[in-house]
Amino acid sequence: MHDFLNWFHIENADILIRILVSIVLGFIIGLERELTNKSAGLRTQIMVCLGSCLFTILSIYGFSTAITLYPLGDPSRVAAQIITGIGFIGAGTVLRQGLTVTGLTTASTLWIVAAIGMACGCGKINIAVVSAILAVAILVLIRIFEIKIMPRNLKHLRKVKISFLCKYDDYNDIYSKFSEQFSEIIDYSHKTVDEDAELIKISAKVISDVKTPVVNIYRKLEEYKKLTSISVKEIFD
Repeated sequence: MHDFLNWFHIENADILIRILVSIVLGFIIGLERELTNKSAGLRTQIMVCLGSCLFTILSIYGFSTAITLYPLGDPSRVAAQIITGIGFIGAGTVLRQGLTVTGLTTASTLWIVAAIGMACGCGKINIAVVSAILAVAILVLIRIFEIKIMPRNLKHLRKVKISFLCKYDDYNDIYSKFSEQFSEIIDYSHKTVDEDAELIKISAKVISDVKTPVVNIYRKLEEYKKLTSISVKEIFD
């Protein structure tokens, strides 16, 4: 117990505070990502912030003896490699589907979380806290701005081709729901696919302004319990 109290002197208490602050700030940004159902959520953001903080602390205090023995060495190289490491993690959150790329905001969030963790490790708690608040404000407020304020014609519209099968008796009900849910239909056709005319194939092209139109439209069509098959793909022309 005495040895533990000797270890827990002022310097180590300061380091412990830096570590705890990095966890809290990582949690704050991770919570925003988690609530918006992004790939890198609470645990990922916290671990990145904590890891960056620890590596920075080690680069400052872990090589104090090495500096005396090897004055030409550069302990800051440990912290510098955090940026390279975050690049690998961030790349795993970026997804590409045709010409559509998603996950860039989450990747950049990991980047700023790493920087916040490094600020905590350096003892710049005030900078870390302000940066975390600004990061969350940007993520939340800019999303609201894009949804509520930006004119729709400034968004990148995407063209999606949809086809699905349904029974003849269910056609009128499905067509009514489809035309109501997808107001911007630029092409529509239907035909029977068997001799008994029991199945009808519906093909349509619609305009979507969401970032992931294929996933979004597929989920909507899944709500139609009477469909026997669904095909959704983005058109690039």
